[in-house]
Amino acid sequence: MTILELQRALQSKGFDPGPVDGIAGPKTRSAVRAFQAKHGLEPDGIAGPKTVAKLLGKSGGGGPAVAAAAVAGDVPADMPWLNEAKRLIGTTEVKGQGNNPTILQLGQAAGIRVSDDETPWCGLFVSHCIASTLPDEAMPANPLGARQWLKFGNDVTPQFGSTLVFWRESRESFKGHVGFYWAEDDLHYHVLGGNQSDSVSVTRLIKSRLLGARWPKSVAPRNMRRLVTGAMISVSDNEQ
Repeated sequence: MTILELQRALQSKGFDPGPVDGIAGPKTRSAVRAFQAKHGLEPDGIAGPKTVAKLLGKSGGGGPAVAAAAVAGDVPADMPWLNEAKRLIGTTEVKGQGNNPTILQLGQAAGIRVSDDETPWCGLFVSHCIASTLPDEAMPANPLGARQWLKFGNDVTPQFGSTLVFWRESRESFKGHVGFYWAEDDLHYHVLGGNQSDSVSVTRLIKSRLLGARWPKSVAPRNMRRLVTGAMISVSDNEQ
């Protein structure tokens, strides 16, 4: 179930999700909580398998349908951070003087202030996507530091939606890069992240650079992998 489908289902049940626009905003989360509370589910605002099954009037857990959606390129509704990341694809720094206000505002949900879009903002992007959609999730200290995300959530095997942390320049360097698992091929992870060629995009990073994969503590891992072949996405070796 995508965010758009979730909003339509909530609306059909008499719960107001706000604009039916495919964006998991506060009103959509409030509507999910209200629906969950009415039906005896944990009111966490996350449309997991039990919530989706109840919305659709099915007794099953909804897992296969969600998995199929992920393989097709959609993002399950219970991965709101990844839906938010996908929504921001194409956000780009302003060249020369001036700043993209969207990038400057990415830190608001996490309480981070940045003065210009030249600030290394891969960690800022991940912070925004998680803090704005999972407000009860604990952020790592200094989330602008990519390697700080190795302390976020729980350790998992790399999977669809997980936070991936990579070394940059060398494994021993303090420098790094962080983004979200979007897919993988034999040699590379396809990473949906910020500050990739100065924009939010999907790029490939060689698997040997991976330092770790993390998952929010408030959401059960889905253990989905998205395998692709013949990718035409460019390969990055030093994200900026």
